[in-house]
Amino acid sequence: MASIRRTLSPYNDRSYQNGSNTPFTAQSPSQKLFSHGRTTFSPVRRFIAGIFFQKHHSRKSNHFSWKKSLLRCFLCFFLGFLLGMAPFNTDFNELKQRDLRSSDFSFEMQPGVATVKRDAADLGVAEKPKENDLLVGGVELGVVETIDKTDMKKILDFVPGKQLIVVTPTYNRATQAYYLNRLGQVLRLVKPPLLWIVVEMNAATMETAEILRNMGIMYRHLVCVKNSTDVKDRGVHQRNTALEHIERHKLDGIVYFADDDNIYSLELFESIREISRFGTWPVGMLAQSKNKAILEGPVCNGSQVIGWHTNEKSKRLRRFHVDMSGFAFNSTILWDPKRWHRPTSDPIRQLDTVKEGFQETTFIEQIVEDESQMEGIPLGCSGIMNWHLHLEARGIPYPKGWMLQKNLDVVIPSK
Repeated sequence: MASIRRTLSPYNDRSYQNGSNTPFTAQSPSQKLFSHGRTTFSPVRRFIAGIFFQKHHSRKSNHFSWKKSLLRCFLCFFLGFLLGMAPFNTDFNELKQRDLRSSDFSFEMQPGVATVKRDAADLGVAEKPKENDLLVGGVELGVVETIDKTDMKKILDFVPGKQLIVVTPTYNRATQAYYLNRLGQVLRLVKPPLLWIVVEMNAATMETAEILRNMGIMYRHLVCVKNSTDVKDRGVHQRNTALEHIERHKLDGIVYFADDDNIYSLELFESIREISRFGTWPVGMLAQSKNKAILEGPVCNGSQVIGWHTNEKSKRLRRFHVDMSGFAFNSTILWDPKRWHRPTSDPIRQLDTVKEGFQETTFIEQIVEDESQMEGIPLGCSGIMNWHLHLEARGIPYPKGWMLQKNLDVVIPSK
């Protein structure tokens, strides 16, 4: 049985799908875009579709249309030009910062001067000057002030002075508050660094602690707990307590024993900063019993000590005629004997076994061997920078809190 097979063309097979009687036609991109709601799209959509999705062939002929292509290019160029000229809200400060981060920092300095940045408001000007402006990456940063080479060298070569370690023994008496306040006000005027070590006997009093807290300088409040029956040995034990503290903590600086009842000048504290090992100077003393002034200290040729001033016949046997407030020394001598080639490493302390007036010379003999290791200050030892006043208020106790609890014994009523 012969079978007749009708051969269909591929076109006819693709034309009818899913039982539809209408042939299937492929949609163009423009037809896909506007396939939904063809009757409702706006004229703007029609215009855009006409520019970008129309065929490049004319309807009448199959030849390519150059006119429509040129028209489309012209319209695209015109739209790009309008977008480029449109203003945008741009933060130019942010652009400057980006420029600073991305650019290389190059500071142009004239020879012989240094530049320091300052604000125009600090200089009191309304506008920044054209000259001496510091430009970094094309951005103006501020006004520049020129400094000479010599001034800049002083700034760069600045070295802080040595620390002053001022040791003050004190005890309870009627004039203690006055003396401590007076000495503290002088030390406040001294350039830092300065450490004030105040030593009391047996216990730290609240009155002394309050004065030190309110003085506004760096201090350490120590207590000497060694029993002493003789009043003359009190200052010796208090100074030894401070020396032990300096040695234990290895404090670096110039040690100076400053009693609270003496008078000091600012020149003295600035001069002793220049001491290398041991320095000394003449001290003026007032003798109440003899009603005269006594000068005690070194005789100098420049900074070299060549002799001594003294008016006390009973003390002429001393090796060094120096008052307790008339010398200062480097603190490293106490805790670094190898640096100063000391023959022994025994601790340096004041001796309470010698009679009054010889504590100074026996202490100095532990620090230096002779006058060649001393420095006379100020130059030539010609100035008196402090006075030792023998003003004692013996037997007068100080009121508690330095405040009077009662009025005078006799009260006279007002008329």
